Amino acid sequence: QVQVVESGGGLVQPGGFAELSCKVSGTIYSINKAAWYRQAPGKQRELVADITSGGSTNYADSVKGRFTISTNNDKNTVYLQMNSLKPEDTAVYYCNVDLGPAMPPYWGQGTQVTVSS
Repeated sequence: QVQVVESGGGLVQPGGFAELSCKVSGTIYSINKAAWYRQAPGKQRELVADITSGGSTNYADSVKGRFTISTNNDKNTVYLQMNSLKPEDTAVYYCNVDLGPAMPPYWGQGTQVTVSS
């Protein structure tokens, strides 16, 4: 049984910082690829950033230069550091992990990030 649990969301002021964590637990061998998505009210879920096991990263244009995705393989944890937050970053953020071809991709339950003064 694999569990994916996000944490670190909350209310942040514009221009502020937040860090999200995504802990993967259970019977896993490695995280091939991990990603953060977000979904704002009334909008489709969109890719925010992803990272491969080799460390290659990809970011949505809207967050480039402000967000950083990283992993700690020893802890099976994926992070998303978010700087210079804007009200338009307000959304539920979801973690998605690819654990290899023998397993389906897994999603976390989501964590709310609200950027407001």
